[in-house]
Amino acid sequence: MSVLAIKNLSKHFENFKAVDDISFELEEGEILGLLGPNGAGKTTTIQMLLGVLTPTSGDISYFGKSFEKHREEILEKVNFSSTYTNLPWSLSVYENLHYTSYLYKIADRKKRIESVIEHFRLKELVNHQTSELSAGQLTRMNIAKAFINYPRILLLDEPTASLDPEVAQFVRQFILSQREHYKVSIIFTSHNMTEVEEVCDRILFISNGKIIANDTPENLSRSIKECQIQLTIPNCDEAVLFAYMKENRMKANGSGIKYTIELEEGQIPELLTFLGQKNIRYIEINIDKPDLEDYFLKIALQSNGGKEL
Repeated sequence: MSVLAIKNLSKHFENFKAVDDISFELEEGEILGLLGPNGAGKTTTIQMLLGVLTPTSGDISYFGKSFEKHREEILEKVNFSSTYTNLPWSLSVYENLHYTSYLYKIADRKKRIESVIEHFRLKELVNHQTSELSAGQLTRMNIAKAFINYPRILLLDEPTASLDPEVAQFVRQFILSQREHYKVSIIFTSHNMTEVEEVCDRILFISNGKIIANDTPENLSRSIKECQIQLTIPNCDEAVLFAYMKENRMKANGSGIKYTIELEEGQIPELLTFLGQKNIRYIEINIDKPDLEDYFLKIALQSNGGKEL
C-alpha cells in the first residue's frame, strides 16, 4: 500500500529546473534510496516533501490525502533528520528533545523521550549543551529527534555521516528494526553505496532534476556489464594472451606475473576456457563485479558531461 505518492512534481528557480516533472510512490514499510550527484535535485525534493519549499507544479499525497490541504495532520506522522541541520546550540540534549516533542501529540511524552535517549545511547549526554557535542553525537541526537513522534514516514538525509563504523552499523540496524516492527516507511539518502545496498529495498536515481532509474540495488549494479579480473600467471605467454584480448575487445595491462583484464561479465567463461586451451595456468584469480558505487560513478560522470569528477 502506498503511503506517499508524488505526481509530476517540479520546482523551477529563475535560471534552472531543480526538479523536473518527477513521479514516484513510497510503499508502507519500504526503504527507498534517493541517490544522485550533488545538485541533482535530492535536497529540493525532500524540502518539497516537508513543505519547506512550495512546488512549481505537481501533487504530493501522504496516506491518500493532499499534502497541500492536510499539511498539519500529515506532519504529525512524518519526521526528518539531516546531518547538515542542527538544533539550538544553547539547549541541552534533553531540552532539545523535550521541546521538539511538543511539536507533536505524544501521549506519554516523558516516557518517549527516555526511550529515544536509551535507544540512541544519549544517556551520558542529556545534560550537555548541543554546542559541546561532537559531529557524531550531533548526528545521533538528530536521529533520536526524528523518531520522537513514532513517525510513519521518515526522511533521512545521510543519517550515518560523521558516525564511527560501530555506531553507524548500530543506527542502520535500528532503522531496519523499526521498519520490521512498526512498518515505518523511509526515504534514505547517502553517499555510502555499501550502506545503501544494505539498507534500501529500491533506489530512485536522480540526475539533473529527473528520475533516470527506479530499481533495486542489485538490478542497477547488474546494468553495468563491465568488470575486472586480476590474474596471477607465472611464465605467461604474453603475446598469445594480449592478442586474444585485442581480438575480443578486452583491455589488459600488467606484465611478468600480475595481469588486470577489463571485460564484460558474459565474456568471463570464454576467457577462462581460452586460458585452459592455451595451457596458460593462473595460480590466483580475483573477479571484481560491478556494484552500486560503479553505477553511481558512471551516472555521475555522464551528468558531468563525461568529464572526470
